[in-house]
Amino acid sequence: MKRYVIERHIPRAGQMDQAELAVAARHSHQVLKGLGGDIQWLHSYVTDDKLFCIYLAEDPELIQRHAQLSGFPADRITEVCNVLDAGHAAS
Repeated sequence: MKRYVIERHIPRAGQMDQAELAVAARHSHQVLKGLGGDIQWLHSYVTDDKLFCIYLAEDPELIQRHAQLSGFPADRITEVCNVLDAGHAAS
C-alpha cells in the first residue's frame, strides 16, 4: 500500500476535547472496517482548523470513498514519496 497525507479542513478542530476526538475516531474506524483491508488509518495531527491524517491505501480513490462515507472532508490527498526523520540527521 502507498502512504498518503490527507488534509481535512474542519473548523474549530483544535478546540475539540478528547471525548469528541474519540467519537470521531471511532466513527472513522467503523467506516474503514466496512471498506476492507486496502485502507488503514495510522494517525492524525490536529491543528486549529485542520486535521492532517496519515493513511495507507491502495489508491487515493479509496481515501475519497472513506471521506464520502464518513462525512469527513478530504480536501487534499498527497502521496508520500519518502520519509525523512531525525535518524537521517544522525548519520
